[in-house]
This record gives sequence, C-alpha cells and structure tokens, in this order.
Amino acid sequence: MADGPYAVKRTNPRFSFFADAEVTLRDGTGVHAQVAELSSRGCYIDTLEPIPSHTRFHLRISDGISTCELGGKVIYLHSGGGFGIFGMGVVFEEMGAEQQSAIEAWLRGLAGRPGKDSAKNASPDVRG
Repeated sequence: MADGPYAVKRTNPRFSFFADAEVTLRDGTGVHAQVAELSSRGCYIDTLEPIPSHTRFHLRISDGISTCELGGKVIYLHSGGGFGIFGMGVVFEEMGAEQQSAIEAWLRGLAGRPGKDSAKNASPDVRG
C-alpha cells in the first residue's frame, strides 16, 4: 500500500490485488495496465504511459477468472522513478449492480470473507 498523504485520506480499505487491465480513453486509445491494489471505490494501476490526473476512461479489469468493466477517473499520478512505469490512483465512476457485485466479490476474497450465499451469517459486504 502507498504511504504518505494518500494513506491518510482513504476511507475504504485497499488490498493488494494483481490483475490485468485495459484502459480505453475517450478518444479510443487503449492503454495496457496492471492493477496493484483494489478498494470498493477505486484501484491503483501501473502503466507504461502516463494518464493525466482528472482523465476519465473506461476500465476493464480481469483476474483471469472474472472480468469487470466500469468507468474510472485518475485522481493522482506517480512517476516511475526513471523506470518508465507510471502509477495512478483511480476512483471508480458510477457502478451498476453487476459491477459492484464483481468488485465486492473480489474484495471478500481478498479479505478472507465468505460469499453472501456461502453461510447463513456471512460477513457484511465491503462498502465505503
């Protein structure tokens, strides 16, 4: 997890999560990305190309088993320290029930919580 001023502002737990992602900018440009962290409201991605802060885009996340597609917006950008990799904090835009369910399922797995239907008294959903 990132340290510094961003850690202080977080209200939603963020978990290490490694998945492939594809960012599609509004002009149709595709940018390959890797998701490194996931929360109920956003994620942290790494790319070889910087995407400026406040840029809105379509995000497709795939862990090899499940896929989720939703809108996102860059809220901050870190340079790769000379390694040619850029890290970005992304906030998810409005999510439908299907997208929210996919994100929550990943978070339950990362937090070690059972699914909604796996036990009568399952842990509450991860929400922020």
